[in-house]
Amino acid sequence: MDVDFPASRDAGIRRLADFVAKAGEPYARDRNIDAGPRQPTAVSRLSAYVRYRLISEDEIVAAVLAQHSLREADKFVQEILWRTYWKGWLELHPDAWTRFLAERAHSRESFHDIKAIGDAEQGRTGIAGFDDWALELQETGYLHNHARMWFASIWIFTLGLPWSLGADFFLRHLIDADAASNTLSWRWVAGLQTAGKTYLATRDNIARYTRGRFAPVGLAREARALNETTTVPVRPLPEMGVFDAKQASTLLITPEDFLAETCVPKGAAITSVVVASSAALLWGDKARQFVKAAAADAAQRASAHFQCPVETIDAMGVSEVIAAAQRDGTQQVITPYAPVGPVADALALLGSELAHEGIRLIPLRRQWDTLFWPRATKGFFAFKAAIPALLEELDLT
Repeated sequence: MDVDFPASRDAGIRRLADFVAKAGEPYARDRNIDAGPRQPTAVSRLSAYVRYRLISEDEIVAAVLAQHSLREADKFVQEILWRTYWKGWLELHPDAWTRFLAERAHSRESFHDIKAIGDAEQGRTGIAGFDDWALELQETGYLHNHARMWFASIWIFTLGLPWSLGADFFLRHLIDADAASNTLSWRWVAGLQTAGKTYLATRDNIARYTRGRFAPVGLAREARALNETTTVPVRPLPEMGVFDAKQASTLLITPEDFLAETCVPKGAAITSVVVASSAALLWGDKARQFVKAAAADAAQRASAHFQCPVETIDAMGVSEVIAAAQRDGTQQVITPYAPVGPVADALALLGSELAHEGIRLIPLRRQWDTLFWPRATKGFFAFKAAIPALLEELDLT
């Protein structure tokens, strides 16, 4: 099984097409098995394509439900919705991201066992499996989801290392590195996300689901939950500005959504497109390489779809976006919505600069996100109850 991730929409569509037939019983039966990085797998390995929205969640679900009933493909559809749930939860609880950033900065300064961190990151702990996953992650930019859970549990409970530095290690090496999925998954393992509920990696579970490749000894026998002094506050889902589709607009495409042609309303008067690869807003070299190629792919598709000039920039350049808008005489810049994370922070600053020039920055949020995200107020199982009705509302069932 190829662990490479060609960075184009066509590659994502082909990978989805190759997987769809297995999205029912084979996925449900074998999804937790990690046989190795270049072995056949039951999982889709679509995460990088969904992360940067080279393909969208709704088209994945539509493709799967065209061949399977929702009951047959329930486990896979739930897996897609887990990502949506994490996105929605962080959107409603953005302080969880700022707390992670603060805790990471504190741990970098206050945690003095630099050797222990180095050994863990370079696969020198002597723990079977863990060391292999550390190296696999750095070599491929990918880990099976079950391996991510085992790794996080061993990092926190066996090695006693700060969870925020483990989450940072993943951010620096995963191609699909994502503020919501990564941060909240590590919080969940640590017992912060669902208070008191932790995930404990065990020798038997690892041996079973790696098909005997690894059976580590000396793992922690208990996982004592980490604590927060205060709960993470909740906010309403941000309101969107009013978009005048008849008014000339400059379109800004960012790594949060490289599928702008299905996000921008039909008939919108797009006069020019700026595609930002935003290397400075990404964490690791493999993610940056993927995004640079994906940005070029997005630019090519945008040129064909919108039939207007397209410019690609390496950063979220305020001057470039303003110049494009002023060159075309547009008073509004539209962009697919960026959820909580570095790109959203950069867009907030860009919006302020554009406002000084009399130009509005208008985010466009997809219907999928608008319907699902407000449901992510509690745990996933409460969220899950709404899935069938919302899929029906989206005409996917």
